[in-house]
Amino acid sequence: MPHTWRDRTAADTPATAADVSAYRHKMDNVTLGWPTALVRWIPGGMVAGGVVFDLATPEPYTGDPLFAGGCVLAGATQATRATMITFGAALLAMLALTMEDNRLYDHRGIADLSSVVLAGVIAVAVNRILRRHGRRLATVRGVAEAAQRALLPDPPQRLGPLGIAARYEAAASEARIGGDVYAAQATPYGIRLLIGDVRGKGLGAVGAVGVLLGAFREAADAEPDLPRLADRLDRALDRHQSGSGGETQLEGFTTGLLAEFSADGGTLHLVNRGHPPPYLLTADGSVRTLEPSAPDLPFGMHGLGGVRSVPDTVDVPHGATLLLVTDGVTETRDAAGDFYEPQARLPALGPQAGPQQAVEALLRDLDTWTGGRPGNDDRAVLAVRRD
Repeated sequence: MPHTWRDRTAADTPATAADVSAYRHKMDNVTLGWPTALVRWIPGGMVAGGVVFDLATPEPYTGDPLFAGGCVLAGATQATRATMITFGAALLAMLALTMEDNRLYDHRGIADLSSVVLAGVIAVAVNRILRRHGRRLATVRGVAEAAQRALLPDPPQRLGPLGIAARYEAAASEARIGGDVYAAQATPYGIRLLIGDVRGKGLGAVGAVGVLLGAFREAADAEPDLPRLADRLDRALDRHQSGSGGETQLEGFTTGLLAEFSADGGTLHLVNRGHPPPYLLTADGSVRTLEPSAPDLPFGMHGLGGVRSVPDTVDVPHGATLLLVTDGVTETRDAAGDFYEPQARLPALGPQAGPQQAVEALLRDLDTWTGGRPGNDDRAVLAVRRD
């Protein structure tokens, strides 16, 4: 599976400065960007190749370029200690070869030794620069993760008769922050859910995510029905976009889905605002796509007018799981360029024991579909099971 940091439970502790410190410590003990064992051995192989080349060729030819190249490559791909070992091995090999050829005090021998020393100095400098930037990147990623975890905490594992699980994978893997959003909240009117996808991804979508979540958490307890709750979210995003200016004001919008379970979990109301439909997985393994009865505009496009659609009502049997996803799931492509179709793929996965198992089964199947390639869009999955 692609790396994800949203694989936690409600019992996890909030992010602290220790998270950032852990990232920095990790960066101090790994190479930067060249993880394969083959590349780790190339610098040493170049030094050994330089020795063989020097011994196997006539006197005018030396392995000096291989020694110098091995040192610089070590600085760019290995830790500081390995870089120093490679540099030391190259220098000793060059020194032994010049002494064997009686070139130690000759201008050619001095030039060869000087080039290896210069390459070693460059290698150490490159290594220090890359490690410094790596530590800074680790700090930024740790801070971004802490901010996103505070902004988008995991939903509770249980609300009334419903078990809940969620997973988030950001497309901006270096920033570890994205534009998908989900929430679950018990209200006087039932258990309400939100899943949405802010236009764009990465840091530019964080403001809209915060506005949408804040409006949902406040209005979900206050508004008696889903259409009025949707209107509150619309107005909140309108205010946010009007103050943003530029492209966000003209083209900003958020697809979203609001769901409301009755107190016993047996009745589900849905308002779909331009979002991929949810899927109802029954206990016998069948899958039903809950398409909206009428199309509607996404959140943030309130000013375009139009008639707001009424909620759709669905009966939820015992043991059924409601699976809500963003378009990072439905628009995932395989090697042939075909889109992932949950309606066709989910039945083969069979019934799942709980919401967490349903989420994991879906993401494993996505990984199989893509052949392990990371996605180009944020992915959010929210599963709710009526026990």
